[in-house]
Amino acid sequence: MKLRVTGLVLLVVGISGCGGSGALPAAKDAESSGEPAPSPKQADASDDSVKNSDAPTHEKIPTTCAKGSDPCTPPGAFVNKLCAGSFPGVALYLFTKNTPYARQYLTRKTEAWNASGGVSDGGFVEFDEEVLVLRSRKADLGGMQVSGAGGGYDALRWSGTCVTLDANELTQRTPPAAKNAKVEFRFLDEPIKEALRQDDTVNKAYLARRKECKGATSGDVSLSCVKADEALSHAIVNYVREGGAVPMPEKLP
Repeated sequence: MKLRVTGLVLLVVGISGCGGSGALPAAKDAESSGEPAPSPKQADASDDSVKNSDAPTHEKIPTTCAKGSDPCTPPGAFVNKLCAGSFPGVALYLFTKNTPYARQYLTRKTEAWNASGGVSDGGFVEFDEEVLVLRSRKADLGGMQVSGAGGGYDALRWSGTCVTLDANELTQRTPPAAKNAKVEFRFLDEPIKEALRQDDTVNKAYLARRKECKGATSGDVSLSCVKADEALSHAIVNYVREGGAVPMPEKLP
């Protein structure tokens, strides 16, 4: 009986010795660090984040011509989604110099409307206003759809909305001073705002607008606020036309 007890004592001592040199001190160190071990759910979430780290978060903006398009226009599926809403950040991105899409200009002042049924600025598109051609529209000649032959185009304005124009309302000839639809700084994505304000001219116009308008975005504002708002829009357009970079927008079609 004494031998059995002694053996049991030795076995317990042996187990304590093994724990002292392995797992138990490690667990003690983890507790002393004040950082609890991750729960199973946390561990699973961590694993998922690793697996999905390369997954795209959104569809990118196309920068290639649709097959057979002349002039060069974006793919039709993208245009359908673009013209269904208002995307000011996408407009700035597409108007940058590194995109291949055709820029054309208004030959006359004409009413702004969107034949695709999406968002429209309303009012008028101005003479000499610059737009980006999105797709050709087919003319209806006695019930037969014919490309060209007096047809028109869907085009993107600098404001981020689409407009439908007749072929004779557009020209490829660049005017001496191209106009543009107003760019509303407040509607742009935050990363784009930050990038624009890195430019001294844009930032100066932004600060002047904030001073004159005192936070107002609509309603009754002073004439000086209206002018400062327009100056900020022009500063943004000039920045993009001169080759300024615009980051990928967060809000996409």
